[in-house]
Amino acid sequence: MAVNLVNVEAVSKVYGTRALLDGVSLGVSEGDRIGVVGRNGDGKTTLIRMLAKLEEADTGRVTHNGGLRLGVLTQHDSLDPAATVRHEVIGDLADHEWAGSAKIRDVLTGLFGGLDMAGFPQGLDTVIGPLSGGERRRIALAKLLIADQDLIVLDEPTNHLDVEGISWLAGHLRTRRSALVCVTHDRWFLDQVCTRMWDVQRGSVFEYEGGYSDYVFARAERERIAATEETKRQNLMRKELAWLRRGAPARTSKPKFRIEAANELIADVPPPRDTSELMKFATTRLGKTVFDLEDVSVQAGPKLLLKHLTWQLGPGDRIGLVGVNGAGKTSLLRAMAEAARSDGDVQPAAGKIAVGRTVKLAYLSQEVAELKPTLRVLEAVQQVRERVDLGKGREMTAGQLCETFGFNKEKQWTPVGDLSGGERRRLQLLRLLMDEPNVLFLDEPTNDLDIETLTQLEDVLDGWPGSMVVISHDRFFVERTTDQVFALLGDATMRMLPRGIDEYLERRQRMAQAAVPAAPAQAAPAQSTATRAVSAADARAAKKELQKIERQLDKVSEKESKLHAQIADNATDFEKVAKLDAELRELVGEREELEMRWLELADDA
Repeated sequence: MAVNLVNVEAVSKVYGTRALLDGVSLGVSEGDRIGVVGRNGDGKTTLIRMLAKLEEADTGRVTHNGGLRLGVLTQHDSLDPAATVRHEVIGDLADHEWAGSAKIRDVLTGLFGGLDMAGFPQGLDTVIGPLSGGERRRIALAKLLIADQDLIVLDEPTNHLDVEGISWLAGHLRTRRSALVCVTHDRWFLDQVCTRMWDVQRGSVFEYEGGYSDYVFARAERERIAATEETKRQNLMRKELAWLRRGAPARTSKPKFRIEAANELIADVPPPRDTSELMKFATTRLGKTVFDLEDVSVQAGPKLLLKHLTWQLGPGDRIGLVGVNGAGKTSLLRAMAEAARSDGDVQPAAGKIAVGRTVKLAYLSQEVAELKPTLRVLEAVQQVRERVDLGKGREMTAGQLCETFGFNKEKQWTPVGDLSGGERRRLQLLRLLMDEPNVLFLDEPTNDLDIETLTQLEDVLDGWPGSMVVISHDRFFVERTTDQVFALLGDATMRMLPRGIDEYLERRQRMAQAAVPAAPAQAAPAQSTATRAVSAADARAAKKELQKIERQLDKVSEKESKLHAQIADNATDFEKVAKLDAELRELVGEREELEMRWLELADDA
């Protein structure tokens, strides 16, 4: 029987006149992996802070098991700014001790890309004070994960992590023995890691078995049975459930919910998007040309981020853009946006960006635009337009769109200065959509948005007829809203990934394996030298094999040409043509195998 670690008994918490939690009773046992969801401001963080005894309850009590080893990641770290990364993360361990620990090596490689921590000026000896918020958060997370705990409490652990970092963290947490309570808006992460869900709503906490997919089904079913007034929200839940059930198996890796009941619930739910219909509508609004990039190079200061890029964003294209930090994703969008705003007069460092004459671009950057703080929410939206056409005959007033994005009638009269960061982000999105653009650039649109708001945004984008590029570390959002994924892998090129983010992670893993990290100089200098020698030898061998394959491809190409000529010369001899055709098919198969091997080696060379 699992040991109970934490008991929450009849806990209540009031802020001002609002009861965030009202008589909540919960428990955490050994082996639990619990995801906490709910709207921003509904009390998720307050709940886990009380669970960890970082905040007192107004009534009720929280009890910890005797000797409980508890690790907590809050949204604000308590790192010593004068200390080094080594002191905070590894403590007093000698180099040979920590370098000999598989757990420590795994955490440092997973969060920082290697034991040498190449992104930090002095590696492990970097002083923490001058570092960015994202770097400090990774350090705090590493410090937590290296220690041994019975229970880990995490508040938004995926913030400031890229797709690779999130994938690694999910795998790491699945293999830990520690119990886990985690607040996050990353739905893919919840599905990969969690086996139970707590949904914080209007002072209460509803418990569900399973991960995010299971929660979506159970909540949709509960709301259907209860016949609640929130018909719109029910439909959204059913719509999202339909996408989860009909999507790739990886999206529902733990289908514990009743398959027959789920299928019955979504039987009459159409696919989220009618892609062909949207493409037709987008073509009429945009024309044939949207953005054409020819031999484009993009720079950030002296650094060349992209070179000789030829790419086309067409009408109705919905593109997800992923890649390592600093590879040029945001810089590429900025270059395209500058060309659009200047009618093509402002061009990148090299090459040309052609912009369609009918393009009306809306660009959601990572920075939240400042608005007059005394302005009311509804007034800020009405400044742009009173009504908006969202495509496919869907028209909304400013007030209706505000409600769709979680600003009820009372909240619409709140001054902008009183909004939280997430609410300002929502308002920024609203204002963009009210301007009726036909091209959207969304750079990290999910920052500070809760799951319900993300679901509402996805619903709006489902019927939006235009071209769209999304940069996001939120894998669920990218897969849910886009049709194609392109990647910037840090080598100044952009690649289309037919298999999406799974393919991106595989490519990054191969690249990481090719660049074997050097061990710390103090721990094993001889081994470090040997590693570099092996790595260099591997690279030379890869280049040699590449050259050999290129010669083989040339020979295969010559043979194909001769066979085509022979088939043409013997067109009336069916027996001879059949024999030659069989030979040709064998050659094509050989060529495809060689090309696949060439692509694999090109990544490693």
